[in-house]
Amino acid sequence: MKILFICTHNRCRSILAEAITNAYGHGVLKAESAGSEPAGEVHPMTLEMLQASGIAVDSLYSKSWDVMTDIEPDVVITVCDSAGRESCPVWLGHATKIHWGLPDPSALKGEKDMKYMAFRRIMNVLESRVKRVVNLVEKGSGLQEIEAGLRAIGEETVEI
Repeated sequence: MKILFICTHNRCRSILAEAITNAYGHGVLKAESAGSEPAGEVHPMTLEMLQASGIAVDSLYSKSWDVMTDIEPDVVITVCDSAGRESCPVWLGHATKIHWGLPDPSALKGEKDMKYMAFRRIMNVLESRVKRVVNLVEKGSGLQEIEAGLRAIGEETVEI
């Protein structure tokens, strides 16, 4: 299953989702990420936290969804509220669209330790969600059951 994670700036949450999905997707999930208004760089703490967890970061970069027209995702998951309200490009018309609103750990003000805890919280949430999706796919769930599972995950509240 190919998943495209979208966040407006593609510098934190969507990048985390891409990397974590590819690390824990067990070969049944393949992820990419993009943004409608990419920042042009990945947030440094995103890279630092992924590396500290042993997740590869060498292929990660902030990119526009305009360069993703060839990936043909099965599912598009928005991970920030502003992206969740945006109109997706026409080429994403056939993909199932899901919203997993996540708070932005990079937006927190305060001590570095507090930011690390927020990043770790979002990473733990994404890891748990990806493992649940892998389980649905590996047990042979049909598309409707997988979509229902993805939507149910999106209804869960996440706080940092």
